[in-house]
Amino acid sequence: MPEAELEELAALYVRKGLSRATARQVAVELTDHDGLAAHADIELGIDPGALTNPLHASAASAVAFTGGAVLPLAAMMIAPASSRVVLTVAIVLVALAIAGVLSARLGHSRVRIAVARVVVGGAAGLALTYAIGRFFGTAVA
Repeated sequence: MPEAELEELAALYVRKGLSRATARQVAVELTDHDGLAAHADIELGIDPGALTNPLHASAASAVAFTGGAVLPLAAMMIAPASSRVVLTVAIVLVALAIAGVLSARLGHSRVRIAVARVVVGGAAGLALTYAIGRFFGTAVA
């Protein structure tokens, strides 16, 4: 229903203060150029050109998850059997703290809060996983 969408876009510009004729002309020209971007901007305040590229996001996730898996795996392989669990937990918590610092810096947020959230959440996840393993008799000791 392109005409209904055009009218909706024009009405939004009228609410922003344009005259009906000007709002209609703006809606027509923006729709001709890029209708999706025009609606995303006025209705949602989103610039589609500023959104993250899904391929970049998936590549970053792949690198992060691989790195996150390599550290504890290496700790388990390198550490003596008597200290594997303790060393792995320590390395994972340090890696989580580093991830918290990096995410806070990239997101322009407070570092302490980001680090605390990531480390406390990670420690809780580690503890819960260990407890479930112990309960079922499969925990590494």
